[in-house]
Amino acid sequence: MRISAWTIAGSIALAGWVVSPVQAQIPGLPNVNIPTPNPLKQSSEDTVDSGCVRLDGRCLFEIAAPKSQFPQRMQEIEQRLQDISRTYFKNQNAELEIRQELDQQSNLPEIYISLLDEQDNRFKEVRLMSVTDQDADLTGVPIETRADEIIEQLEQQLPQAKQERQPDVLTDRVGVAVGTGVAMIVASLLIYRWERRLKRSKQLLEPSQSNTTPISTQLTQNQQRNVKEVLHRLLQLTQGVIWVGGSLFILSLFPYTRPIQILILASFRIPIRVGVVGLGTYVIIRLSYALTDRFSSAIARNHLLTPESAQRSQLRVSTVSGVTKNIITLSFSAIGLLVALAAIGIDIGPLLAGAGIIGLGLSLASQNLIKDAINGFFILLEDQYAVGDVITVGDVGGFVEMINLRITQLRDAEGRLITVPNSEVRIVANLSSNWSRADLNIPVTYQADVDKALDLVRQVAHEMLMTQMWRERILDEPDILGVDNFGDRGFIIRVWIKTQPLKQWEVAREFRRRLKVVFDEAGILLSVPQQALWFNNTLPMQSLSNGHSNGKSHHDVQPEYAEME
Repeated sequence: MRISAWTIAGSIALAGWVVSPVQAQIPGLPNVNIPTPNPLKQSSEDTVDSGCVRLDGRCLFEIAAPKSQFPQRMQEIEQRLQDISRTYFKNQNAELEIRQELDQQSNLPEIYISLLDEQDNRFKEVRLMSVTDQDADLTGVPIETRADEIIEQLEQQLPQAKQERQPDVLTDRVGVAVGTGVAMIVASLLIYRWERRLKRSKQLLEPSQSNTTPISTQLTQNQQRNVKEVLHRLLQLTQGVIWVGGSLFILSLFPYTRPIQILILASFRIPIRVGVVGLGTYVIIRLSYALTDRFSSAIARNHLLTPESAQRSQLRVSTVSGVTKNIITLSFSAIGLLVALAAIGIDIGPLLAGAGIIGLGLSLASQNLIKDAINGFFILLEDQYAVGDVITVGDVGGFVEMINLRITQLRDAEGRLITVPNSEVRIVANLSSNWSRADLNIPVTYQADVDKALDLVRQVAHEMLMTQMWRERILDEPDILGVDNFGDRGFIIRVWIKTQPLKQWEVAREFRRRLKVVFDEAGILLSVPQQALWFNNTLPMQSLSNGHSNGKSHHDVQPEYAEME
């Protein structure tokens, strides 16, 4: 986990290092949209809009006006500013003079921009704008103070914009752009190599096809795989931040390309917010998976449990862990959706109220789903069965492949996937809870020696118990119950063998194989279906009445039968 923590910290630091210069070049980044609504509106008639007056994409100052007049006022001010700026930038010897005068008719401050030559003669003068009460309300200062603030910002920004167009400054900016591009390539290659190593280590944690791996080990591997998945996504995010942030930074270096940067930020504002929320939700879900696996692994490794209860606990932990992850996914996905809607400016209050009403209606119309969820909860709580068990529910049965709060999926002996709603699980037979039993009925022919057959059965059971491979599967001494029944094929010897869960079938198959070999060597036959046919050779009654009995009286006639196999 130490490497994981350093990876996360390094990714975030690198992303912040790349983004910070971009933010420094974009004053008022949240106001990149032109225009933006202002909360000064009191009613639909006097709604006020506000926005930035920009030069080379850089915000100089903000203005405000009634919504119907705002676009025209913004266009006029920016057009006048561009006209005076072009002349000012072209004339290297021009001096700048910005002043305010009080208009006698409107009683509002007027801002004028004048260009002076070397003899301090005005050769161009432009009235830029009138400072209104709405402009002053933006900063909450008197109107004269607001006019002074605008003049101060113009006196700082216009000479700076002129300085940025000087050849020596442009040359320096080109060098910075080239250096930034090289740094982007180097950082991208380093992260790419880092990402490949992380991908290889993640492949080593992929679940194996065999089911012999302990559940605690599987949960630990799942935890590490989820953490590495989060790191993988953070590295991908860092790659994107490096290239996008570096490109925006290069665009911000030059006054000719800075408007493109502002346009990109304004156009992709909503997708960026939604993407950040989506990525954050994904990371939170993956980290929640890792915490769930860590907690489940700690429970599965409880050394106070007996071997039988520990194995059962592992199955239960695996099932509960899967259900918990499904709940986490649904919950955080819903929360992420609401946060994304709020991030793009949608009021989610009415949406939540409407969702509550809709949820009430759906709950009344979906009572079966509620029953499924409640019954599924009690199935997990009472440990009726878990993933990996073999159960019988009603007329169907099979291996439990998946269980959640709504359904249980079984795989039967023919490979069919059977889906059972949890509300239909009323009486369930679990064939693999804690331990299982092989119930063997051995038919032996009536002509065999019963005591010898019982001794051979005990011998096979003892030899099988002494074998290392089968001793691990058989939990207790096999019970030879004796002759259990007399059937139409022979007498039945019944044997019980207590085994580990799901091992009863392979133990029974091996026991039958060994018993058949031993019986063949001892000459004891397993019974097969038999049928007895009776033949009566008594002469017909008319023959006796005629005195033709072929030398036999009717007292000498005996019944005969033949037995067929």
